[in-house]
Amino acid sequence: MLVSLALTALVLLIGYFLAEALLRVPIARIPVKWVIEHYGSNRAMIVAGIVLFPFAFFLASARLARDLRMLGEGLNRIADGRFGQQAAVKGKDELSAVADGMNRLSAEWDRYLEGITLGLDEIAKGQFDYQIPEGPGKLGEVALSINRMSGQLKRSIEEERRAEKTKNDLITGVSHDLRTPLTSILGFLEVIENDRYQDETEMRYYVNIAYEKSLALRKLIDDLFEYTRINNGMPLDLRELDIVGLIRQLAEEFVPSLEQAGMECRVNAPEGDFKMLADGGLLVRVYENLISNAIQYGHAGKYIDIDFLAEGEEIVVRLQNYGDPIPERDLPFIFDRFYRVERSRSKETGGTGLGLAITKSIVEVHGGSITARSSRKATFFETRYPALRSAGGGEGGDRTLRPAFTSP
Repeated sequence: MLVSLALTALVLLIGYFLAEALLRVPIARIPVKWVIEHYGSNRAMIVAGIVLFPFAFFLASARLARDLRMLGEGLNRIADGRFGQQAAVKGKDELSAVADGMNRLSAEWDRYLEGITLGLDEIAKGQFDYQIPEGPGKLGEVALSINRMSGQLKRSIEEERRAEKTKNDLITGVSHDLRTPLTSILGFLEVIENDRYQDETEMRYYVNIAYEKSLALRKLIDDLFEYTRINNGMPLDLRELDIVGLIRQLAEEFVPSLEQAGMECRVNAPEGDFKMLADGGLLVRVYENLISNAIQYGHAGKYIDIDFLAEGEEIVVRLQNYGDPIPERDLPFIFDRFYRVERSRSKETGGTGLGLAITKSIVEVHGGSITARSSRKATFFETRYPALRSAGGGEGGDRTLRPAFTSP
């Protein structure tokens, strides 16, 4: 505005002196003299100023208009997603400062988006460990979300691969364990079918072996069915359960087996409330397996101790026997399906290799955990469950729970 006023004043001043010069020229003197005589020099100067000012303002603001146009073009490029291009506004005024800030913002967004694009390319190639740098602002939140997505995708793929390996291992183990007794059954039946026995006593001997192998085969199939049913999600009849009372009753039912083995089961429960929300029928299977194993492999120790503890919001049930220890090399794998400690002994006793795997699955679908420790002094199986909270306790019903773990 000031420049426009100055230009207008300058032109008027030049015009004033030019008018005096024109009065001396015969041709130009008549129109100049007529304007001065009819309107006066002041009015003529005012009219000339009004006419000249818009032209002066246009000339003075040409650079400003150009800078604003370039800023507008730069903002349109940013709006279209074309970062990295600079708006060439030079100078030290406010528009130049705005342009510099816009150029820095555009360059920073371009650099950051280039990093995100590079990270997405790496993730698309399967490099799920690649982490995009997380900066401030919304773009940083985008990078954080992509990194989380990449981590979750990696975990999902690993779980899928583990599930596939688990399925293949299960098929291999089932095929092997079904084929062994089935081969024996077919062999003895073939001997009987072809009359390759000496007398009826030998035939009955072969029939008895085939029958025992058939029972072992049925037990293996039943255990396998129960294992897959638990791990694939099964309806649980969850009720308020006093686990101390359940195990005391179960120990009473094992008295004949304990007496036959020359053993005694001691249940040690302190005063207190040991109630939990559980499916009693499944928990019976857990402690039937553990007590049966303790009788089978711990009879040399004469005693089975079952201790109960309350630790925080957990109920701890610790079952221990004092027989031969589990070898240290086998201890990490005893809950794996089809894994047998001392395979020859397990075959003699008819184990399927699924008992402890079923036990672990049942405990974990109840939100608990099971661990094992063994030494020359004793072998411990410790199970932990969430204690029943007083609020809402006692309500039962059918629910379908899935184990929150990936089975081995």
